[in-house]
Amino acid sequence: MRILILAACACVLAACSSDNSTQMVAASTATTSTSTGSWFWPFGGDDGEPATDMPQLGVNAYLWRATLDTLNFMPLASADPVGGVVISDWYAAPDKPDEHMKVTVYILDRRLRADAVKVNVFRQTRNAVGWTDAAVNADTGIKLENAILARARELRLAGNP
Repeated sequence: MRILILAACACVLAACSSDNSTQMVAASTATTSTSTGSWFWPFGGDDGEPATDMPQLGVNAYLWRATLDTLNFMPLASADPVGGVVISDWYAAPDKPDEHMKVTVYILDRRLRADAVKVNVFRQTRNAVGWTDAAVNADTGIKLENAILARARELRLAGNP
């Protein structure tokens, strides 16, 4: 008896629905065939074209470009545009060969804001034993943050990230 009631309910529900399943299949096929790039590979499809609907940067483009421009005198060890982290390699100024520094920049937001950039500066000095950590002036990181923000504002006003 239960089976009969369930079968009747299924027939009633099936009769109430509209039959637009063929339209939905046709629409999904048309969407799939016209999209460029692979649905899996975020950098483009098999045909060599980049995927246009995928974001290229995970951070603010102006801040990213400004960070690279500001640190262009230092060799970079790592740059992650999705995570927003730029790590420089150790850099020694030509006039101070017994001292070198390393900078790490974190871009924390997708918006162009003053609190979207955090800079950490590390400094080492050479002595008889080798390289030892040294104190860094607290203003150094703040000055680098301000330089990055100023450059990002210039890029934004110019219109090219």
